[in-house]
Amino acid sequence: MTGRNSEIPSHRVVLVTGPSGAGRSTAINVLEDLGFESIDNLPLNLLPRLLDGPPLERPLALGLDVRNRDFEVNAVLDTIRRLAADPEIDSEVLYLDCTQEVLLRRFSETRRRHPMSPGDAPGVGIVREIELLAPIRHQATVLLDTSELSPHELRAALQEWYDPEPARRLAISVQSFSYKRGVPRGVDLVFDCRFLRNPYWEPALRARDGRDSGVAGYVAADPLCAPFFDKVADMVLLLLPAFQAEGKSHLTIGFGCTGGKHRSVMMTEKLGKALANQGWQASIRHRELERHARSVPPQAGVSL
Repeated sequence: MTGRNSEIPSHRVVLVTGPSGAGRSTAINVLEDLGFESIDNLPLNLLPRLLDGPPLERPLALGLDVRNRDFEVNAVLDTIRRLAADPEIDSEVLYLDCTQEVLLRRFSETRRRHPMSPGDAPGVGIVREIELLAPIRHQATVLLDTSELSPHELRAALQEWYDPEPARRLAISVQSFSYKRGVPRGVDLVFDCRFLRNPYWEPALRARDGRDSGVAGYVAADPLCAPFFDKVADMVLLLLPAFQAEGKSHLTIGFGCTGGKHRSVMMTEKLGKALANQGWQASIRHRELERHARSVPPQAGVSL
């Protein structure tokens, strides 16, 4: 990959890898939809020939996993180093990460055999692959944990990173969650709402959630609610331009309460709408409400 001489990179290359079941195939398809030329499982020894020529018409997304014909960790690391050292190649490593527990659940649900343990239980292969890929994970330019992401959410996250069309604006995700299930991975700013009045103890409000006007009004009646929200909103609005100037493309803000159903949901809705009203690109997610919705089976005779 030598012989060219230019200060402007001629090629853009994204190496896409990660443990089996973490979403690599989905990521390859998303990048292809975004205009990348996508090649999955390309033998590494063919990559120099692919890049030894005139500038590529489209950026290149290469999927690498343990099923590659000549996959070997040191060879992948050497490829990453050579790409990074070539001034005519703009390269990065997109690593799709995932916890062992979620990977095991995904393999169990699909009843697929793991490529590193075709004759054993999937858990054996999952551990082997995570350990094998650890040195590559440390070289990741973009490390995206898919443990709690649906395919739709993974697509949205990748579009925020790689879509060439939108202006480079800061994308903000405001999320509610339950401390019982832990703080979501990848949250940048976390605010604890457990000091506010809890609608759970009101029988008429218990079954509703923070999007309900009655629940929202009950929480808002807490004397600390308004000053708490105002200070949070002021701080976030102060920080957003600084994050954007620093080059950050995505910011996640989390509100947590005991059950993730009332107070955190109300605050998430309120801040998300306030940011949108200020012209920021803000999305809203309620982790526990989404989890509950997925766990409730559809009623008989109802098509969803």
